[in-house]
Amino acid sequence: MKVLFAASECVPFVKTGGLADVVGALPKVLAKEGADVRVILPLYKDIGQQWRDKMTHVLYTYINLGWRRQYCGIETLEYEGITFYFVDNEYYFNRPSIYGWGGDEGERFAFFDRAVLEALPLLEYKPDIIHCHDWQTGMIPVLLKRQYSALPFYNGIHTLFTIHNLQYQGVFGIDYMEDLLNLGWDAYTDDKLEFFGACSFMKGGLVYSDEITTVSPTYAQEIQTAYYGERLDGLLYARRNSLSGILNGIDTEVYSPSKDPFIAKNYNVVSHRKFKAVNKADLQQKLGLEQRPDVPLIGIISRLASQKGFDLIEYVLSDIMSMDVQVVVLGKGDEKFVNLFGWAAYRYEGKLAARIEMNNELAHQIYAGCDLFLMPSAFEPCGLSQMIAMRYGTLPIVRETGGLKDTVQPINPLTGEGTGFTFYSYNAHDMLGAIQRAVALYQEDDKTFHKAIRNAMKQDFSWDASAKEYVKLYQRLCPEAE
Repeated sequence: MKVLFAASECVPFVKTGGLADVVGALPKVLAKEGADVRVILPLYKDIGQQWRDKMTHVLYTYINLGWRRQYCGIETLEYEGITFYFVDNEYYFNRPSIYGWGGDEGERFAFFDRAVLEALPLLEYKPDIIHCHDWQTGMIPVLLKRQYSALPFYNGIHTLFTIHNLQYQGVFGIDYMEDLLNLGWDAYTDDKLEFFGACSFMKGGLVYSDEITTVSPTYAQEIQTAYYGERLDGLLYARRNSLSGILNGIDTEVYSPSKDPFIAKNYNVVSHRKFKAVNKADLQQKLGLEQRPDVPLIGIISRLASQKGFDLIEYVLSDIMSMDVQVVVLGKGDEKFVNLFGWAAYRYEGKLAARIEMNNELAHQIYAGCDLFLMPSAFEPCGLSQMIAMRYGTLPIVRETGGLKDTVQPINPLTGEGTGFTFYSYNAHDMLGAIQRAVALYQEDDKTFHKAIRNAMKQDFSWDASAKEYVKLYQRLCPEAE
């Protein structure tokens, strides 16, 4: 089984979110299941020189993009047993950031999608399945079916499209996209690419791919409803027999409290009670928080955006800080919330610390040093942070949506069963109630709280089970390649 992952980002080369973690981790586990998995992504300026030095130039060609004829180089390297291809074009990818720079996102990823297909015969590599990830690769299934499938080389290539976040859809003008891709005007009807008078990459992937997945079973159901469906719920419901939810995993080697090089003291499910406290004290010291072992420390690691529930936090922040708690926030995002936490760090000095940055080392220290982890998302396709937090014995406080619902079992204070604290309605005071329950259990029932920690640390969030589900899907999609 030959599978090509096409994506816009991938750990360890370039990352802005959970998509990169998935594309970096899943191929390695699929390879252990016997699949020949390779990955192709753009060669961004952000990809460091330490990786570029290891790349080998394979070929170059030119890609027709409307009236344009653009250079396309292919570089390659092998990392942890996986072959990676990088699409090189400095005009499109040599920019200060990987997204949102230059106002030509549609053109950049139209180029990338066509380049993926054009490169395959030159690489003498014919995948059985092209596994496309999020809107940036949504035109690959469209181009394959409308322009390439009649050519002998492409005959028999199947496509799988994974939704990581339905909110981001890659919507551009119809005239603009037709000028780039020459799909024919009949492609822009409401049953194909047309989306409220424009053209949607995401819709293209959903309409033209052979199978669709998303990153948790609950999210697969949610997006078939108007509340979560981002105006694509009708299409997703129509394709429900080709839609499945497969829960993401985490890299259990990278996120392992027993051998994490970034934390002050390693620990496991047996030694957590003694050594997690060492990490908590170290984190408090580094962030300028009061050195108190008895106060519950609540961590937040997130993109600072309304989707992540920060409007709820804003509404009841004073109520949260009136409790005997400490809070640490790590992330970047909307100016509104950057300003909120900048003010809060000053107003609640010694109780709240905010670091407006992306800092992987500090993130590991927060997972290890906190007692609780707050994640009140309005919607969450899967979420990785709650899984990582549980692996480090930090109990999550989450809203029951998407992957958060699938991974966090509410704690029953009578039996001690469960792994976290949950609330259902997207409401600030329901969230506050969940925080209050968590703090009360921490302060009043040490035995049950630590039993929940042990429950959480024993959860298996590795990619192994999910990879087997993907292999089954690949085999169903392409039985001749088994």
